[in-house]
Amino acid sequence: METLSSLADFPHSLSDRPVVLCIGNFDGVHCGHRALFSAAQAMAQSCGGRCGVLTFNPHPEVFFRGEGAVKLIYSQATKTALFERLGLDFAIFCPFTPEIAGLAAEDFVPALKKAIPALAGIFVGENFRFGARRRGDVTLLRESARAQSVSANALTPVLFGSEKISSSRIRECLERGETEAADAMLGENYFASGTITSGRRLGRTIGFPTLNLPWEPELRPRFGVYAVKVKFGEQVFPGVANYGVRPTVEREGTPAPLLETFLPEVPAGASMPSYGDFIVVEWLKFLRPEQRFESVDALREQLRLDRLAAADFFASRA
Repeated sequence: METLSSLADFPHSLSDRPVVLCIGNFDGVHCGHRALFSAAQAMAQSCGGRCGVLTFNPHPEVFFRGEGAVKLIYSQATKTALFERLGLDFAIFCPFTPEIAGLAAEDFVPALKKAIPALAGIFVGENFRFGARRRGDVTLLRESARAQSVSANALTPVLFGSEKISSSRIRECLERGETEAADAMLGENYFASGTITSGRRLGRTIGFPTLNLPWEPELRPRFGVYAVKVKFGEQVFPGVANYGVRPTVEREGTPAPLLETFLPEVPAGASMPSYGDFIVVEWLKFLRPEQRFESVDALREQLRLDRLAAADFFASRA
């Protein structure tokens, strides 16, 4: 997959065939986004073309609201990896500039066509808005696209329960610790990834050694204990993770959040991840909020109960 930093970077090598473009912010790359990609990919396949996404970096809300902007579920790097895994041919991360913000809605599709002469199709959600003061809607998009000999397609929302799936709904679930609902709407397990670092090794002294992952996303999930799945290369381990600021052992200031994962069952012969190794932690079930204990013994006892709760959860899924 090719990753581009602006529309102006769109290469001639991608324009030798029809281009189908999905446009949106795509935070979370959830089931609604994936349905959009699938429809666009089907069109690209039918016309022998390529399919990719046009999104914005930073999120347009950052331009308009600054510090009050929405907190993103996933970083650009994670979104890029998900786009590639879903089989897209390219991703354009277009800077959201004053020029973009001030572009008249009527000029939006012509600008796309100028940058991508092979543009054959556009796919958006049915509530898509564009142009200065968000004046453009799907009706205007279709009219403008038709004038450029481009097909414009707006997909209806994908539902979870009786409500549409949206990035804002997923954010709310993660902030409340409703991991299972968030995972269902994302279309895969919410995850954190990174390189294991050394810590204070307190866990080892109380019988619960942990893999420490410094990880501070824009949108912080609810602090607490989770049943998780840890992927290390081709290996997968069930685990118990605490995400938070460790109030029992960190008594001064407010430390940066840390994801600490304990692996209660490592099969004989398995290669255990260690310092410097890259792991992926998938969040499956919220078990309890993070809390402060009056003693290390009380913490140890609660960790024992957490291990049992996680074991019950995994047994229920077996």
